[in-house]
Amino acid sequence: MAAVEIRGIQKYFGSTHVIRGVDIEIEDGEFAVLVGPSGCGKSTLLRMLAGLEEISHGEISIGGRVVNNVQPKERDIAMVFQNYALYPHMTVEDNMAFSLTLAKVDKAKIRQRVDQAAGILGLNDLLQRFPRQLSGGQRQRVAMGRAIVRDPQVFLFDEPLSNLDAKLRVQMRAEIKELHQRLKTTSVYVTHDQIEAMTMADQIVVMRDGLVEQRGRPLELYDHPANLFVAGFIGSPAMNFLPGTLHRSGAAVEVAFQDGSRLPAPFGTTGTEGQAVIFGVRPEHLTLGSEGQGGIVTNVAVVEPTGANTEVYSRFSGADMISIFRERHEFAAGDRIHLIPDHQKTHLFDAESGKSLANAR
Repeated sequence: MAAVEIRGIQKYFGSTHVIRGVDIEIEDGEFAVLVGPSGCGKSTLLRMLAGLEEISHGEISIGGRVVNNVQPKERDIAMVFQNYALYPHMTVEDNMAFSLTLAKVDKAKIRQRVDQAAGILGLNDLLQRFPRQLSGGQRQRVAMGRAIVRDPQVFLFDEPLSNLDAKLRVQMRAEIKELHQRLKTTSVYVTHDQIEAMTMADQIVVMRDGLVEQRGRPLELYDHPANLFVAGFIGSPAMNFLPGTLHRSGAAVEVAFQDGSRLPAPFGTTGTEGQAVIFGVRPEHLTLGSEGQGGIVTNVAVVEPTGANTEVYSRFSGADMISIFRERHEFAAGDRIHLIPDHQKTHLFDAESGKSLANAR
C-alpha cells in the first residue's frame, strides 16, 4: 500500500487547458473518489496517475516516489476499466493470470494468487469459462480479480459500474467497498455518480472544469458544501436553491424572498445588508407545516409516491422545489402547502460568486 500525492498537476491537449492546477493528497489505504460532470477532467487525471497520459506540469508521487517519468508497468498500480478490457479468447483463469504470466512469475505462485482472488470474488466455479459466457457483473468481478492478483500499491477504477444495470450497480458498489475494507489497498475511483461517491468514499474530490471545487469526507461535503456547485452536486435529490436578499437588523439576520416572506439566515452567516444571496435547503430537511407557523408557502406541481417516501415537486416565488416526506400525503396539483426548513441545516451562498456564506456551524 502507498500514499498518493498529486501536486500542481496541469494538462494541455494542444491549446486546450484540461487540468488547471490540481492538488490532492490520498492517504495510505484510503478510498478516494474523483467525482464531477462529464468533461471535468477526472478520467484524464486518473490516466495521468496510471501513466497513460503525459503530465504537462506538476508532480505525482506514489509511495513517496515521483512517477512522472516512470512507465505504467513500473508504477505498481492496477487499473479496472469501464469496459472490463478482458481478452475474449482467454478463460477467466487465464485473464486473471495474464499479467503475472507476462512477468514470468512462478506457476505455483500464479495459481495461488488466482485461487485467492477467485475465492474473494466468488469466481471459483467460473475459472474455465470465457468472457462471452459471463454476465456483466461476472465480467466486472474478473476485471477486479485481474487487478487483485497483481497485489499492487494502488488500485485505479475508471467508472467500472457505468455499463451495469441499476440493481447490479448497487450490488457491485457494495462488493467493491467490502473488497477495499478487506484488502485495505489505496484506491482511486472515478465516477460521475455522486451516490457512488457518497456511499463508497473515505474522501470525495469534487471536480469541475479541470479544478477541484472541494474535497473531504462524504458527510463533510454534504453538511458543509463550499459553494453552490458542490451543494447542488452532492445529495439526491439535489438541494433546493431560492434567490433572496440578505437583511440584518441588530442580532437578527434574515433572508427576504420575492413574495415578501422571510426566513432566518443560517447560523454564522456572513455577508452584508442588501446582498443578493441564494438560500439552500435539502428536500429531506423540509417538514410540512400549517398556517401561522411561518416557513414558506408553495404550490404543488407533481407528487411522486415511491413507497418509502413521498416526493413533492412544488413552486415558490418562481423557483422549483422538491420536498421529501416519510409520511404519505394525498396532495393534488395546485394545492398550497407550508414548508418549514430545519434552520440548523440550511445554507446560504453569495448569488454572484456562489461561495458559501454559512460554513460556520
